[in-house]
Amino acid sequence: MTENKPLKVGVIGLGVGEQHVKSYNAVPDVEVTSICDINLDHAKEVGARRKVSDCHTDPKKIIEDPDIDVISICSYDNFHADQAVAAFQNGKHVFVEKPIALHKSDLERVIRAQQDSGKKISSNLILRESPRFKEIRQMVQNDEFGDIYYMEGDYIHQILWKITEGWRGAMDFYCITYGGGIHLIDLMRWIIGKKVTEVTGMGVKKATDGSQFLYPDIITNLLRFEDEVLAKTTTMFMPQRHKFHSLNIYGSKLSFENGKPHGRLFSGDEEKDEKPCTTPYPAMAKGDLLPDFIEAIRKGEEPNVGAKDVYSVMDICFACWESVKEKKTIPVSYSFQAE
Repeated sequence: MTENKPLKVGVIGLGVGEQHVKSYNAVPDVEVTSICDINLDHAKEVGARRKVSDCHTDPKKIIEDPDIDVISICSYDNFHADQAVAAFQNGKHVFVEKPIALHKSDLERVIRAQQDSGKKISSNLILRESPRFKEIRQMVQNDEFGDIYYMEGDYIHQILWKITEGWRGAMDFYCITYGGGIHLIDLMRWIIGKKVTEVTGMGVKKATDGSQFLYPDIITNLLRFEDEVLAKTTTMFMPQRHKFHSLNIYGSKLSFENGKPHGRLFSGDEEKDEKPCTTPYPAMAKGDLLPDFIEAIRKGEEPNVGAKDVYSVMDICFACWESVKEKKTIPVSYSFQAE
C-alpha cells in the first residue's frame, strides 16, 4: 500500500546515525522527530545541530512512539536484532546499519517479525551507490565482460582501534567480516546477480594479542557462486593503507581492477588493451540510500537494498564465520526463502 502522508522518523544511535538524520531531513515530506543515544548530552548536541528537540537515551521511547513511521537503527551491533524486531512489532519500517544480526537465530527472528508486520527493511550496503560500481554492474549485466571467471572483493583499512579500543571489541562476540567484508560480499553478489552456494575460510589473530578483542583480526574466505564463479574476500583492519574497496572482476571479454583515482579495464593482454575507468569512486555518502528507502515505502515497492539482499548477505557472512571456526567448507543456508 502506498503511503502518501508525511513520514516521521526516529533515529537510534548517533554516531553514523547523525548522517541518517541529515539525509532524512533533506527528503521532502520527511521529518526526523526523535533521536536517541546512550549519551544524552551527545543526543542534545546532535539535536541542536539538526533541529530535533525530542532526545532520549531509551530506544523504547522511539520504538513505541505511535507517531513514528520509520526507524533507523544505528546503535551498537549487538542491539540491532532486538531493536529491529521490536520496531516491526510496533509497525515501523526499519533501516538498520549492518550487520543486522550477529547470530543466525537472531536473523530468523528479524525475518519473522518483518514478514508479520508487512513493513520494509533495508540496510546500509552503501557501495551500491558508487557511480563506478553501478557502471561496472551495468556492463556485466550487458554481457560486456562475457563469462565471469573470478572476483576479488577486499575490505582493507587501518582502523584497528575500532576493535582494540572501541565498543566492537568489548562485545561478547564480533566478526570483522560482518562489519567490513560484508560490503564487498554484497557488492560482488549484486554485480553478477548470482547466488553464493558455499564458502571456505581461514582466520588468524595477529595484531590484537593483549587487547580486548578475542577473535580473528584477519579473515579470508573463498566463495563459490552459481555457474562455478569463484571469488575471494579478505577483511583486515590493521595494514597501513587508507580506506579503499579492492574490487577486481575477471571475465572472458573484459576485466576490471579498481584503483584511485581511476580503475583499469582490460580487453586483452597487451599494453594497448588497458584503458582507465574514470567514473567517480567512491562518490557516495553514508546516507545516500535513505531517499530510495523512503521512495520504496511511499510506492510500496522493494528498495534498492531490499529484504532478500539484507538477509542473504548476512547468511553468507554467517557461513563465512562458521567456515573459519569449523575449518571446513560450509554450504550457505538461506533463511529467507524468496532467495
